Amino acid sequence: MTIKNKVIVIMGASSGIGEATSRLLAEKGAKLIIAARRLDRLEAIKAANPKADIHIQQADVTNYEEVKKVINLAMDTYGRVDVLYNNAGIMPTAPIVEGRRDEWQQMIDINIMGVLNGIAAVLPIMVEQKTGHIIATDSVAGHVVYPDSAVYCGTKFAVRAIMEGLRQEQGKNNIKSTIISPGAVATELYKTINDKQVSEDLHKAQKEWGLISEDIASAVAFAIDTPDRMAISDMIVRPTRQLV
Repeated sequence: MTIKNKVIVIMGASSGIGEATSRLLAEKGAKLIIAARRLDRLEAIKAANPKADIHIQQADVTNYEEVKKVINLAMDTYGRVDVLYNNAGIMPTAPIVEGRRDEWQQMIDINIMGVLNGIAAVLPIMVEQKTGHIIATDSVAGHVVYPDSAVYCGTKFAVRAIMEGLRQEQGKNNIKSTIISPGAVATELYKTINDKQVSEDLHKAQKEWGLISEDIASAVAFAIDTPDRMAISDMIVRPTRQLV
């Protein structure tokens, strides 16, 4: 089993874990379709890997038609999709009592519906192929609830449940389901927190003892690079010093 020549679609590829995973899989010879809202970032990834087989497509994961265009690009270019990696996500945090309903809706739209849009777009193709692998970036917050993050945790618990249901339903079609659940990682995710002090404190902690994006990219590559008989259903990757 090898990553080389696998057709891999990465949603939320423009920075952080998505960017690091794109670079690592490109080095390993994958055929990549990378998508995100920030087209300039995608172009920079492609330019930085001139020998890699990379196609780019601008897309917002909350828009099913845009997600479908990404999958269509993969099919038009390669005729198959071996792996879909749903990586896009946001993490605005605040106590429930503050009632930040706009933030709650945004998290539901991106963290949950973004994953469902990807699954809906690619699953019929994988069922017809009788093979495939769908991966989602979940979180330690999908396993443990902590104060001021209940809604964020709720979205990540939902992803965990959806992906487990997918595993149970589609194993018969040789379709794998994997969630990668990182702890603190030094990415741009802190920028999605609107409380500036909380955002800065998190960013400081991430830099001091958190993982780096490349650590999670290596976990994604490990899950992909497994034989057909073997599926990594759930992988929690914490910094050594993280307590939660």
